Amino acid sequence: MNGLLVIDKPGGMTSHDVVSRLRKITGEKSIGHLGTLDPMATGVLPLLMGKFTRLAQYFSAAEKRYTGTIRFGVATDTYDADGERVGVETHPVLTLEQVRAAAGRFKGEMEQMPPVFSAKKIAGTPAYKLARAGKPVELKTAKITIRSFEITAVKGEEAAFAMSISAGGYVRSVAHELGQDLGCGAHLGSLRRTRAGVFTLENALTLGELEAFAGNSDALELSCIHPRSFLTEMPSVSGDDYVLGQLRNGAQANLPEFSQAPMVKVFAGQRELVGIAKRVAGTLFQPVVVMG
Repeated sequence: MNGLLVIDKPGGMTSHDVVSRLRKITGEKSIGHLGTLDPMATGVLPLLMGKFTRLAQYFSAAEKRYTGTIRFGVATDTYDADGERVGVETHPVLTLEQVRAAAGRFKGEMEQMPPVFSAKKIAGTPAYKLARAGKPVELKTAKITIRSFEITAVKGEEAAFAMSISAGGYVRSVAHELGQDLGCGAHLGSLRRTRAGVFTLENALTLGELEAFAGNSDALELSCIHPRSFLTEMPSVSGDDYVLGQLRNGAQANLPEFSQAPMVKVFAGQRELVGIAKRVAGTLFQPVVVMG
């Protein structure tokens, strides 16, 4: 099965757990997710299946949008509610104005230190595996962009927020650092991804909804996102049998595409994605990804 599905991931499952469930539902073994969600987190998890996994590189820069809560008064080793408490628990009394003022620095481009318990790799080994084994974890800061970070409410020792953050950014790290800035410690209490690139909760299906389609290839295919509606920075263009044959064989071909965009999605008919092609000059294109 070839396509892109958007799952509304439930809490308590790893992203790999979702992939395993989807393999059983669809019968497709080649499946990869676009951006890990921690077990505690819920929400938008796009997954590429079959030959569509060849497109993963073009989704790597997608911005993410989240809502969630930050719990003040206690820090954890994972920076979220699944971790072990670190330090002494306190009971701060914080106002909405105080938290918003402290949150003000978390906007724009900045250097961020990833959590020790993260999938960042050190000499090929995920950091969380080293941390669990009690081995030293030496991570480097990464440049990220936080487009918006709004504290929407503060009630007791918990703040509600909405955030837009670039790919590779950790909301957990923001929660942890905000607690440090306020001098009381903090961790991420809950997290829901509401958008990943162009994909939103409106596009998402639950695993239960998909399981109802198990064995029904037509229903499963219709559950996938239409390939003309993603990677929208690449214009969609159709070719005739001769041109598509050339591209499928790795040869350059002329396509009726005049926007001057450097990359295009090539289709046979309305829905069958043949591949991605790069403009060589004018209307001459070279295939860079071919679905076969």
